[in-house]
Amino acid sequence: MWMFVWGSLVANAGTLAGVTLPDAATAGGQSLVLNGLGLREKLWVDVYVGGLYLTNKSSDAAQIIAQDAPRRIVMHFIYKEVTADQLNETWVEGFAKQSGFTLGDRVDRLCSMMETVRAGDEIVLEYVPGVGTTVYIRGIKKGTVEGADFAKALTSVFIGASPPTSVLKQGMLGL
Repeated sequence: MWMFVWGSLVANAGTLAGVTLPDAATAGGQSLVLNGLGLREKLWVDVYVGGLYLTNKSSDAAQIIAQDAPRRIVMHFIYKEVTADQLNETWVEGFAKQSGFTLGDRVDRLCSMMETVRAGDEIVLEYVPGVGTTVYIRGIKKGTVEGADFAKALTSVFIGASPPTSVLKQGMLGL
């Protein structure tokens, strides 16, 4: 079955916890494939399904993080409501666990774009080299944070050495 999603022709889909994400997407005009889906749980509560889109599938987290290539992270929320303050607390905590990045005020800029999300809402984080990481909430562009280093740190939050959960990381890596 073919369907049209966010300006992209996609086929088939990946499904986890009742959430279906397309098998393909685009970022900056480049085709991406769904690398994997992972479930983010907190205190035994399902919060969101995370999808990672790359130019080519890979299960090598270090290689994915290191490369300066288009990518997309989709957070499809399944919990009834996550406030902007809860999201921001999680972002600050996640970035603090990453080492080797000097991000200045860019984490604060990401946090300034957050708003309360509910079940069925998506936050999409789309990185395009030379442009930066553009944040979409419910399909609405909220802003862009520049820098390949920011994109690498952001990707590390999900699949780096200290992810929110190993289940989320392994799923996004397609393991």
